[in-house]
Amino acid sequence: MSAPRRGVRHLSLVGVLVALVVVGAFTKPEQFLTSDNLQLILTQSSVIGVVTVGVTFVIIGGGIDLSVGAIVALASVWATTVATQEFGLGGMLLCALSVGLGCGLVNGVLIAYGPMVPFIATLAMLASARGLALLISDGKTQVVTVNSVLDLGVSDSYVLGIPPLVLVFAAVAVLGWLVLGRTTFGRRTVAVGGNAEASRLAGIAVRRQRLLLYLLSGLCCGIAAFMLIVLTGSGQNTNGNLYELDAIAAAIIGGTLLSGGRGTITGSVLGVLVFTTITNLFALNNLQTDVQQIAKGAIIVAAVLVQKGRKTS
Repeated sequence: MSAPRRGVRHLSLVGVLVALVVVGAFTKPEQFLTSDNLQLILTQSSVIGVVTVGVTFVIIGGGIDLSVGAIVALASVWATTVATQEFGLGGMLLCALSVGLGCGLVNGVLIAYGPMVPFIATLAMLASARGLALLISDGKTQVVTVNSVLDLGVSDSYVLGIPPLVLVFAAVAVLGWLVLGRTTFGRRTVAVGGNAEASRLAGIAVRRQRLLLYLLSGLCCGIAAFMLIVLTGSGQNTNGNLYELDAIAAAIIGGTLLSGGRGTITGSVLGVLVFTTITNLFALNNLQTDVQQIAKGAIIVAAVLVQKGRKTS
């Protein structure tokens, strides 16, 4: 996609975001435009946003990752078990990142060097990670007792009024934007997703590139798991439920092509903000959860149809 077309698409997403804000201001004027609600939207966007950055890389590289929500759950439960909490903030963070990287490594090896396609491998990881999270936690909430972790979620730790989680999301997004648009790794990701065979003939180690993409997705899940621990003060086997749906939807809304080879981190960030704002409007208008999921599914279908329409035009 050319730079002018990317700019038009990003501006259209900004327009959608503004329209949603106007709708919220008219339908729930006393609730939507409050500082607490806007801060809630940004904070909720931050956790799923970090996951979406990793998923965006995977999709641009021609893959898919259905296991991100389950990996977040497993990493959060593992990092909040009593033995891990004895090692403090650093130990919990290291544990969450290690679990994320470990799961990403398994996904990457199965897909890049094994006989499995991304859909099957990450679906198997989804089931395994959810089951392991349930087994470790015994279905119970793992309450965080480390004060240095809990302090990150209180208003005293805000920087210029901005919650630390929002700053983490901003840092991950900027880093992702630089890696995708300014490095050889980013160019190889686009090339592999666009045409894997041509990339191989051009000398790109396609299998290694795919392995690295799933490692990156796993790392983002580990970061998101720790952010969720800070946000909720606990680890649960239900954490990250349906994150795979939200992350893939945000990436598609942001212009990432499901067949690979095209996408931007800027578009995904805007997609996350649009999707989270829609979810917030659903909640404020007391839309039932099942209806919300149906509406999200419809949005994904619409976004894919728009993509197909643009490819055939």
